[in-house]
Amino acid sequence: MKTEDVTVERVELQINGETISVDVKPAALLLDVLRELGLQGAKRGCETSHCGACTVLLDGRAVHSCVVLALRAEGKEIATIEGLGADGELHDLQKYFLKFGALQCGYCTPGMILAGKALVDHNPKPTLQDVRTALDGNLCRCTGYTSIFNAVLAYAESRGKE
Repeated sequence: MKTEDVTVERVELQINGETISVDVKPAALLLDVLRELGLQGAKRGCETSHCGACTVLLDGRAVHSCVVLALRAEGKEIATIEGLGADGELHDLQKYFLKFGALQCGYCTPGMILAGKALVDHNPKPTLQDVRTALDGNLCRCTGYTSIFNAVLAYAESRGKE
């Protein structure tokens, strides 16, 4: 099949609160479309939905964008790590990751943060086991997990004091 024979479809994606019209091929993955749009926080890792480096929020739920067709994201709110902070400030969960040393190389960090945010948004008082379960699909090879779990728990606790 020639390249010009591949059909594309114009879709409107809601990304970080902004509507973006983009042409996508039927088999285009959400991860690839986001990266082509310059949103580099979601990373290509295992390409099998096991490492979590590509995690984004889709209607508030953590998903691995390497296995989501971009066409399936139309009409849903997509949140990436780039849209998490506001006015040049880090999001509170990002600040807790820094405070607890829950990052080293940073490759997994965006996915971990977004998975943690999705958890706390849906379960404001998670237990350690809740955090472990929610982050189960995200792998880290640098820090270990204790500091990551502690950062998410501290963030959840701080929100309860608001």
